Amino acid sequence: MNSAENEAPVLREKVKLSSRMWLGGAGCMISTLCNIITGGGLTFFFINYMGLSEGLSALCWILFGIWNAVNDPIFGWLSDKTKSKLGRRIPYIRYGSLMIAVVYILSWFTFPGESQIGMFFQMFFSLFFFDALYTAIATSLYVMPYEMAITNEARGKILLVTLIFNLGSVSVPLVLLAELKKLLTNSLHEFQLTMIIIGVVAGIIMFLSTFFYKESTYAQKEEQYPFLKSIGYCFKNKSFIVFEVISFTVTFVQTALFIGITYYFGAFDLNYIYCYIALFVGVALGLSLWLTVGLKKWGVKKSILIMCLVFIASSIVMIAFGKFLVGGMVAFLGVGFALSGGLYMVPLMNGDVIDYDEHTSGLRREGMYAGVNSFICKPAISIANAAFPLMIVSFGYDKTIDLINQTNLAKFGIIFSWFIIPLVLFILSYVLIKIFYPLYGEKWDLIKASLTKKHEDKQKEYEMNVLKQIKEEGLEE
Repeated sequence: MNSAENEAPVLREKVKLSSRMWLGGAGCMISTLCNIITGGGLTFFFINYMGLSEGLSALCWILFGIWNAVNDPIFGWLSDKTKSKLGRRIPYIRYGSLMIAVVYILSWFTFPGESQIGMFFQMFFSLFFFDALYTAIATSLYVMPYEMAITNEARGKILLVTLIFNLGSVSVPLVLLAELKKLLTNSLHEFQLTMIIIGVVAGIIMFLSTFFYKESTYAQKEEQYPFLKSIGYCFKNKSFIVFEVISFTVTFVQTALFIGITYYFGAFDLNYIYCYIALFVGVALGLSLWLTVGLKKWGVKKSILIMCLVFIASSIVMIAFGKFLVGGMVAFLGVGFALSGGLYMVPLMNGDVIDYDEHTSGLRREGMYAGVNSFICKPAISIANAAFPLMIVSFGYDKTIDLINQTNLAKFGIIFSWFIIPLVLFILSYVLIKIFYPLYGEKWDLIKASLTKKHEDKQKEYEMNVLKQIKEEGLEE
């Protein structure tokens, strides 16, 4: 044990603040676009403004979910096999950023005709092209912390900056979606101008960010598994299967949070400012806890279990007392606390899962893991967007009537439909992580230490071989 403990100094990794800032900024931008598009914005735009039926909207999201199942694992596998001077991930961020800005902007323009089929195809193709580019960019940004560092301490510093920036990717859509009906009623052109500005700023920041951070290059020389074998090896990792439950849950809840915002505040005529203040106080409290006691004492597993319990309690409060401002504020406080865990502790859990795969396989396969994760979790976005409009209709919601004038049953249905599925998912996550998640304790800490040393040795060997090749070819200056 003493010899292993002597390896502790290799755990001191440093990542430049500028690199962390630009990576966080790029992540914030792509998340902002996604949270607006998939967080209920596009659904509300097509159903409540353009007049698309709830059934065709649900069908659109279901078909979109099938497309997700195809493109995410394929891209993850291809990115692991990518070889370029920029690395395996950066090319997709740099060249995809400008294209996704264009697709995002076009998603909010109406085209001639009021045909239901025409609106259906417009919505579907907006989602189709947006997600293809989003997958390439977001997956690459998502795995960059694992490319840039191996220890949870170093990754935690990267993810802390990312989380702070991601508060913008949450707050902007929250405010925008809360005001969506008013914006569309006042002026379609002003609404579209707002979306153009958001798209342009996001594209530029993502593009520029790629000049300020870099990834480890040695992994490009590793031979990856064939596609189907690579997928199979992911599911042989039992910790990955457990991780997918909480990952699916967090993805669903983040999407559902945005989807219900417009309906909730409109139906109960509550001042969303107070609830948003409670939300961000919860985020601040949660983050301070994860950075101190959570990461340094409890560890990833225990922290996520606490996060699950807080969200479970918050969901019960919302369903029971959400029609009152105080009840809504208390629920939003707890949701914010849990949200900070989803943005900070869950990615650290994912990093551990990928590290364990490297420990057993000898390969770095962040891309494939990110792709399979999206394969499983992206349907949560489609399910949330499809389920909520259908569920509220079953409670008597009538889209031809203003939200404030809906029946009491319909108003209760908005809250119930908003939080019941997240409540069940978090209960399931707690039970499975508590019983089956194995990556914690002293044994796991020693494995992480050995991986850090191995990464350093591989990178040095790769750089020495490159220099040797340059000298042999007579290209050194």
